[in-house]
Order: sequence, then structure tokens, then C-alpha cells
Amino acid sequence: MILLKNATVVNADGMAQSDVLIDDGIIARVEPNIEEFEAQVIDCEGKLVFPGFIDMHSHFRDPGQTYKEDIITGAAAAAAGGYTAVCCMPNTVPPLDNAALMAYVRARSEAADGAEVYPIGCITRGQKGEELCEYGLMKEAGAIAVSDDGLPVANGSVMLNALKYAKTFGLTVISHSEDKSISGSGVVNAGENATTAGLRAIPAAAESAAIARDVLLAEEADASIHIAHVSTAASVDIIRSAKARGIKVTCETCPHYFAATDDEILSYNTNAKINPPLRSQADVDAIIAGIADGTIDAIATDHAPHHFDEKNREFDYAPFGTVGLETAFSVAYTKLVLTDAVALTDLARLMSYAPAKILGLDGGRIASGARADITVIDPDTELTVDTSAFKSKGKNSLFDGWRLKGKVVKVFVKGEEVYL
Repeated sequence: MILLKNATVVNADGMAQSDVLIDDGIIARVEPNIEEFEAQVIDCEGKLVFPGFIDMHSHFRDPGQTYKEDIITGAAAAAAGGYTAVCCMPNTVPPLDNAALMAYVRARSEAADGAEVYPIGCITRGQKGEELCEYGLMKEAGAIAVSDDGLPVANGSVMLNALKYAKTFGLTVISHSEDKSISGSGVVNAGENATTAGLRAIPAAAESAAIARDVLLAEEADASIHIAHVSTAASVDIIRSAKARGIKVTCETCPHYFAATDDEILSYNTNAKINPPLRSQADVDAIIAGIADGTIDAIATDHAPHHFDEKNREFDYAPFGTVGLETAFSVAYTKLVLTDAVALTDLARLMSYAPAKILGLDGGRIASGARADITVIDPDTELTVDTSAFKSKGKNSLFDGWRLKGKVVKVFVKGEEVYL
């Protein structure tokens, strides 16, 4: 048994000073002044105890590109960031488009010492946007959602059928909403900075027009859809309106979309090359407003590790993506909570409760009888992001060198301490 004493317990619906008793992988009691003489006591005075964070959106490159990241290192990086569960996207080599590969990911997760890893299966075979995968078989083997993330499903009829088919198995479709005919060969957000830097531009409409299509298809199918990596003001407006109409849409954003603007590209820092791209300050403000009013349901990382040599080249030719698992909480706490944009309880909702609810996973709440997936935070510790200390193989962080506040100090997965 483990007893967390003198903790500030942070749930989505409130905070309380309490002790937390963990017994046999379960939260046995949550109440003040627990006495249990057989338990290992951990003093959490001044610490925040959250339900374990759940990342809905990571790229572990396993199978096929494990020199960038694998499930073992990804699970360790996730735990270092306070995550007790992480969902890996299917754009691997080969793509995760069948039951055997779902089983592979789950088996590798069991071998990992860190966060639990869940596979997201492909919407279409080979991510080619043509033929639907066998959703039922993939779910039986461990898939918790379907997505072609990394690529959009361009054909509207295929997407409509995917929504209807996924609904029969209780699976959520996670959409990479992008109109490639608009984004083309662009590499940064359209605007003054793109012009100044002389880099090819991606109009905001490449995202927002695709989201409008996808939420209308979800309405037609009367099915749930989750929109990945929302980054524009127009996208927030579309999703807010869709929710008001009763469409079953949820969405996520990522720390880089509320903490940074496309000013970052002016130094040609390839870690700022991300898809969707970093946007304008007006977009950042709209993302924060969408987080605060509940339009945006979750914060995901879109953790996208790449080898140093791949990122350390001309901006046009470097791959898209930044790593995010080991910095997400600190960025969110610094840029959202310490600026009074949201409360600590909102972070519990955005990083734990909502992801669990959307995906149907255990977790999301510190309560008696719940699985003991717990993250302990020291809110007063200041840190400077140092990618050389990352557990992830990927060091390509937009936040390298940033001064942040709020540090993960302990993580428990099913009652077992996985990060010290």
C-alpha cells in the first residue's frame, strides 16, 4: 500500500486537501487524515495530485522508424511528462491498419516501464483513403479509436462511411482535417511572417474548411467525431457552432498552438515547422478562449519525434513536428494557469478527464475505487527545458531552452511508481 499524505487533489470538478490511499492498483480511499500503518507514506505537502494525464495523440514511430522513437522509449517519455496513458497514431511503417499490429502495440506496451500505450488504428487500409479497415477486429485487438492522422481522408464519401462504420463498434473517428488542395506544398502559416521569411504558405482555410466538412459529415452520420490539433480561430468558431447545434464533435489542441506564434519561424528554427503550422497571435488568443469556454475539450501533444539529422537541414526539407510529451504540463501550467486563463481543475479536465471520456478509457478522476493512475506535481519548481535530458529519442522540441514552471515529481500507473 502507498499513502499520499497532505495532498491537494485536483479533479475536473473540484479541488480538496486530502490523503490518497493506493492498494493493489486501486485508489482505496480519498479523505483527510488517513492512518494506515502498513502503507508506504509519501508526504505531498505543497504538491498537486492529479488523475494521470492521458495523451490522445502521439507518434511513436513503432514499427518501422524506431530510430526516431519506439514504444519503450515513448512510454518512458510519457511517464516523465506525467502521462499514465498515451495513444499512438497509426502512421507507422507499415501503418497500423490491422488487428495483428494492434496486438503488437499492446504487447510492447506490456513490456514498457512507463505509461500504458494504446494503439489508434487506421481509418483506411495503408492510409490510402480508399478502403476501410476492419474496425471490429482492430478493436478486439486493442484499438481505442481510428484515424489516418498524418493524412486527411480526402474523399467525403469514404469519410462518411467511416463515421457510420465506426459508430457500430463504438469507436471514435479522429480526423486530421486538412484540405491538401489548399495547403499544397506550404510549410508555414500564411501571413506576414511567411512573406518575410520567404517560405511557402499554408492558408488557415486548409484546416477550417476541412473541419467544416467533417463536422457536417458527422451530423449526417449521427456519429461522433474528434478533430485533431485545432490551430485556427475559424476552426474554433466552426466547432463551437457545431456543438451548439448538437453535433457530436469533440476536439483537441496542443501546447504549441496556445504558447507560440509563427514569429518562431523568423529564425528558421526547424523545430517550429509543425503541421498544422504555428499561427498568428489572433489565432493563439482564439485557441485560449476556446480552451477557457470548453469548446476545446482536450490538450494533446502531437508528440512527433525526428532524428537530429532530419531536422537539422533547410527549413523547406525538414519534416514537420515537435516533441511534446515531456513539456506539455509545464507549458500548459505556465501559459494557461499562471496567466489566469484557466484553473487547475480545467487542466485536470483537459489533460485527463476529457481524454478518458472521449476514448472510453479508465482513468480521469481521483476517487475511491478508481484505477490508481496518478500524477504528482510540484507547482513551485521552475525549470529550463533541456532536451538532452529527455527520455524520448526525439530532441526536436520547440520549447528547448524555455523557462517554465510546474514539475512532474511522481507518476503511478495502476499503483506502481513508474517515474521517480
